[in-house]
Amino acid sequence: MQDLNLAHGGRLTIDLGKLAANWRLLAKRCAPAPCAAVIKADAYGLGLDRIARALVRAGAKTLFVAHLSEGVRARAVAKDVQIFVLNGLTPDTEHLYPAYDLIPVLGSLPELERWGAFCLAQNSDMPAALHFDTGMNRHGFSLSEIATVKATAKYMNIKLILSHFTQAEQPEAPQNTRQIADFAKVRAAFQDVPASLANSSGIFLNEQPFYNMARSGYALYGGNPTPYAQNPMQSVVTLEVYIQQVRYIEAGAQVGYGSLWTAKRVSRLGLLSLGYADGLPRSAKNTDQEAGTVFYIDGIPCPVVGAISMDMTVIDITDSPKATVGSCVEIIGQHQGLDQLGAAAGTIGYEILTRLGRRFNRTYLEG
Repeated sequence: MQDLNLAHGGRLTIDLGKLAANWRLLAKRCAPAPCAAVIKADAYGLGLDRIARALVRAGAKTLFVAHLSEGVRARAVAKDVQIFVLNGLTPDTEHLYPAYDLIPVLGSLPELERWGAFCLAQNSDMPAALHFDTGMNRHGFSLSEIATVKATAKYMNIKLILSHFTQAEQPEAPQNTRQIADFAKVRAAFQDVPASLANSSGIFLNEQPFYNMARSGYALYGGNPTPYAQNPMQSVVTLEVYIQQVRYIEAGAQVGYGSLWTAKRVSRLGLLSLGYADGLPRSAKNTDQEAGTVFYIDGIPCPVVGAISMDMTVIDITDSPKATVGSCVEIIGQHQGLDQLGAAAGTIGYEILTRLGRRFNRTYLEG
């Protein structure tokens, strides 16, 4: 127990060497097209600054963020790379993009017109990217707007055209073929502009829609881009929590808010200093009606019992007789990856990853 962090009963370990190895694997797969790295949402919850540095050291030349503020943070630690801001152009922020050498990803005619006017006012064809919608129906120009976009974009330096798959994790989905065909119409209108369509799962599609750039995100952090097959990525994160308290309850006793779980036998319970304030979904509960999430102690499964509280979770350690106060409980690790935990909690690994709380003792392993 020498390494027990007394400030919080949990330890999040982030392996930067495995992160770099994942980027290299993806880069090799989509070569000669370059492989960009998506570091939005605080690098999927793992710390934008440390993650950006590690990816640039590994060889990434292009980064994608969601918000302007993320781009400013990324530029502070990544001086000599392209940085695209995915979520569009917020009004009255145009001047900040050249100030921090950032490239806005434009996805609506009003955004395009504002950026064009800014370029004219500055007497400079400043860089931008164009996002076309091929099926997501959120951010992006429609295909019917191609001609208008092309005419308006003549006032700027278009660095990239892009779109986003909706079902790339399902390789047989007809939507993939249709999106590739629709994106071909965009590429035909912007023949001299680099194009990007493939996300993490798109990198593994048989069609190899790599074009001039792939955009790797979730897979970098160990998520499975091929849920229909074994995960080709290395696990980057490990989350361990220590047992704070042990107690016994009789058969018939109930646990937690709402009394959702009833002991069917004399049970030994472990209290963890972990809750939804740390990013563990409330849906990870285990009730009398529905089996939920399982954690592990020395490889032995120990199910969550009852509801997930803000700061506490209870697990059943009856079948782990050696478990005691201070014993290490594996939340994410050798026996349960991001995707497995997400599925057990009724959500996805993306949500688990991006919600990991800031209260954990974080350790970064250098590659």
